[in-house]
Amino acid sequence: MSCMHCENCKQNTATYFCLEKNEIVINENYVHNSEKSRSGWKKGDPDYEIHRRKTRKEVEV
Repeated sequence: MSCMHCENCKQNTATYFCLEKNEIVINENYVHNSEKSRSGWKKGDPDYEIHRRKTRKEVEV
């Protein structure tokens, strides 16, 4: 069989499903991205307390 060009093997995932082989394949070229993006507020953020108070006021009103 030839490649079906599903592009699953081109994505940066640890495992993927190959349609040609009809099986789950472990990606040898997988690169783990150690950066984590954090959305939202965290207690260590200097503006956290101000933001928390503003949101509490909005909820109470």
